[in-house]
Amino acid sequence: MCGLTGFWRNRSASQEELASALAPMVASLAHRGPDDAGTWTDPAAGIALGHRRLSILDLSEHAHQPMISEDGRYALAYNGEIYNFAELAEELRREGVSLRGRGDTETLLAGLARWGIEATLEKAIGMFAFALWDRVERRLLLARDRLGIKPLYFGTCGSGSNQVFFFSSELKALREHPEFDVELNREALALFFRHSYIPAPHTIYRGVTKLIPGQWVEVQSGGQVTARTYWSVQDVARRGLGLRAPRPESELLEELDQTLREAIGLRQIADVPLGAFLSGGIDSSLVTALMQDLGSGPVKTFTVGFHEDGFDEARYARDVAAHLHTDHTELYLSGEQAMEVVPQLASMWDEPFADASQIPTFLVSRLAREHVTVCLSGDGGDELFGGYRRYAQAERLWSSVRKIPGVLRPAVVLGLRGTRASIEQVPLPHGRGVRRLQTLSDLIDAPSDTELYRALVSHWRQPEALVPGSVEPELPAFSRELTTVFPRFDERMLLADTLTYLPDDILCKVDRASMATSLECRVPLLDHRLVEFAWSVPPQVRIGAAPGKRLLRKLLARYVPRELFERPKMGFGIPVSDWIRGPLRPWCEELLDAGRLEREGVLAPGPIRRKWDEHTAGRTDWGYHLWDVLMFQAWWERWMKS
Repeated sequence: MCGLTGFWRNRSASQEELASALAPMVASLAHRGPDDAGTWTDPAAGIALGHRRLSILDLSEHAHQPMISEDGRYALAYNGEIYNFAELAEELRREGVSLRGRGDTETLLAGLARWGIEATLEKAIGMFAFALWDRVERRLLLARDRLGIKPLYFGTCGSGSNQVFFFSSELKALREHPEFDVELNREALALFFRHSYIPAPHTIYRGVTKLIPGQWVEVQSGGQVTARTYWSVQDVARRGLGLRAPRPESELLEELDQTLREAIGLRQIADVPLGAFLSGGIDSSLVTALMQDLGSGPVKTFTVGFHEDGFDEARYARDVAAHLHTDHTELYLSGEQAMEVVPQLASMWDEPFADASQIPTFLVSRLAREHVTVCLSGDGGDELFGGYRRYAQAERLWSSVRKIPGVLRPAVVLGLRGTRASIEQVPLPHGRGVRRLQTLSDLIDAPSDTELYRALVSHWRQPEALVPGSVEPELPAFSRELTTVFPRFDERMLLADTLTYLPDDILCKVDRASMATSLECRVPLLDHRLVEFAWSVPPQVRIGAAPGKRLLRKLLARYVPRELFERPKMGFGIPVSDWIRGPLRPWCEELLDAGRLEREGVLAPGPIRRKWDEHTAGRTDWGYHLWDVLMFQAWWERWMKS
């Protein structure tokens, strides 16, 4: 696992000019690769590549990057792992290609030189992002893995001979270039307040783009970008509809078992110590069980626990670890210890990000890094096999909404909102009653089930009112056109989450939290072959009835007694609402001060202060809405205030 960055000027430049601009960009990514650093420049072309390395495979100097192809034509800066590199290396050798080392970087570079980018991407199994410079054709190729496990940003600043094309694993590296143009993207900010993250291809900076998962782009001189898709979840899902011939469940379970075993086996290839995150939930327990079954000794497993009621999964992880006989490490943290992380968040996530589970994810990564360099996680199971409670909630809501005649809905909405306004004046435990009424009144007039789900997963449902002057972009994942292709509501919800929430929240969270501690995190449930299998299984078998994950539950029961995992789903969360009312309140008051918001001129103070007053008075629970604002304000403080 590594970090890459670089830039391409629209003119030639001296070695000194390129090197001096590149050095701080590379240095800003030191946390992603503490073991080695490298740079490469081509002054005649005006291009510079930089790399930071976390050594996982082939710890020798042969794996140093940027890496130059044997014929000198290509230069590669690469972040990630190609898990089937040994198989690809053998194929290259059969075709007469000689390889010096025994790592995936050299294999990837040789494959790109031999087969071209499309064929190589189709062959590769892994998580990756890379930049490849072709010295002969003077073109730059950027690519990202199929599901978006590894990040890659790019953009252009300036014009004419002063134009510069940038790219990097993290936005902070782009900011280190002296000519990077820092301009807030208000449209992306509106998306942030709806989702609590910024969905690709948007970013917080105007002129900068996230590369879409499963795409590669060709950049020509002058910054002209042509994007191509080599794999997409939409295509996989469409093909899956035609592959659903009736099959015995036992046969499906066997195929799932074998596919997951192969995915986990590949992800245990490393030249450094390896372990697993274990929450005691279905996904991490299944990954750990198969790791243990495939290995020659106890798997090192890690979890963090909290003393607050309703936020502690460590006891469940402990029971699973004991059953599987893993080498288990747990760490219980106080609220004060967890809150010590809060000031660091804006630096780790260098664009606004407000999934509060970022804190425990960082803490468990930090714990694991004391013992191992690589960890496997169970991320992806909820999106593939329907594990979120909101799926069943959305279907129940839509079923209820459809029973109300359209002409009566406005009156019902007004009645619900009037009732809500009345009881908001009465303090309620955690504001649950108000929130239920709010949800119902906001969703009852949804014109379609897709719009209802979009509203259900929204934080601020009118983000344009919070960000004056913004126009919220539409996201293809919530397009009504998907209704004609996927008639089942549950599959459209899964597809929307796999396109947005999974890469831009879950995987972004895991990447930044783990890389902040120089830990590599691998996600076997997102092996693209497993994704393709999942979408070929009928949803009534794959998902089943609430609480979902029917097929995963049945497979896990082969390895772990049901009583150890059959329980209501818990989020990997923290008591944000209580922290805001309690020990974090002085910090919150400072960031949410009405005068400060007015002076900064980015957010409308009115909606924020109303929710702040209601929350602190205990009338309702706006903890996560306020956390969105706090994370933006902390980001603004760290990155935008001069």
